[in-house]
Order: sequence, then structure tokens, then C-alpha cells
Amino acid sequence: MVRRRRMVRRFDPDVPVPAEVVDDLLSLAVRAPSAGFSQGWDFVVLLTPEERDRFWGVAAGPGPGDAWLRGVSAAPALVLCLSDPDAYLERYAEPDKGWTDRSLDRWPVPYWDTDTAMAAMLVLLGAEDAGLGALFFGVPPDRHDDVRAALGVPPGRRLVGVVALGHEAERVSGSARTRARRPLAEVVHHGRFGVSRRP
Repeated sequence: MVRRRRMVRRFDPDVPVPAEVVDDLLSLAVRAPSAGFSQGWDFVVLLTPEERDRFWGVAAGPGPGDAWLRGVSAAPALVLCLSDPDAYLERYAEPDKGWTDRSLDRWPVPYWDTDTAMAAMLVLLGAEDAGLGALFFGVPPDRHDDVRAALGVPPGRRLVGVVALGHEAERVSGSARTRARRPLAEVVHHGRFGVSRRP
């Protein structure tokens, strides 16, 4: 499943994704690891045309959009992946952690976003296993507030990304077709950075 997984950019709008399949995928998502078992994630599921139109109306802006947008906006299911920093700040202020100052300085890496991204990855892998195409994509930063407002997302939640789900309509070349995968010898370092092989 892992070696088969890839991003799909063209979806068939006429083949729906049943709600129970999305529920199954999200039951995988919540098995992701989270720092302190904070589980600071939420998922907004958009399955009806009205729900998806509300999202795309604020996420994409006016106009017909390019080929990428036309292909992705045809996906019959969208899952917005939200992180909740406060869940982590509160969890780590508990007695077993003891960071009562709730300072963001203690988090040079925002694990609320990291953990939510790992949950999204489980959705992508589960989609492959379920015979679906999937794509993880981001929303332009200047549209985050509008998306949150349109979908009733509480203040403080961060929009990490969106998973589009559906059946592939047409295979198109993505970056993986034009860029080579970096070899292990280039990305794996043994003992210290820059040492590609153990002696």
C-alpha cells in the first residue's frame, strides 16, 4: 500500500464516496500518534455538493480556476484537517508534564500540526487500501479565515490541509513524473550529517 500511494489530481464527480467509507478512514486517522496523547485534531467532512461549494467558494476565490482546481474540485469528498494548539498547551500543563506556563516557546516544532499531518497520512494510506484516489493539499494562507468562518470552525483551530477523496478520472503527471525521488544514500545520514554509509 505504501509503495502504491500517490497523489490524485483528477476526480470523477459522478462516483460518490459513501459516508461510511469516510468514517472508516477517519477511524484510522485517530490512531495516529500525538504528543502526550493530546489528540489535538478535528476533521470537517464535506460530502454534499452544497458543503463542497461553500468550501470552494471561499478557498478558491472567483473565476473558473485552472486545470488543477477543476480536477480537484470534482472530488466528491473533502476532509479538512484541523489542529488545536490549545489541546497541547493544556495537556502539557497537567501535573505529569508540568509546563504550567503554557508557553509556545516550549514548542519549536508545532506538534499540533505535525500530529494532524500524521493523521492525514493515515487517511491517504487508508484511501489507497480502500481503492480510492486521494490528494492532500493546502489552502492559500489569506483564505484560512474565510474558510474557518464559512464552516463554523472555532477560533484557535489551524487549517493544516485538506484531503480530497474519490475515484480517479484521469491520470495526470505530477511532480513525481518530472522530479526523481532522492536516493537513500543522499537522504540517510549515519552517525552524523553527511555520512551516507556506515564504515
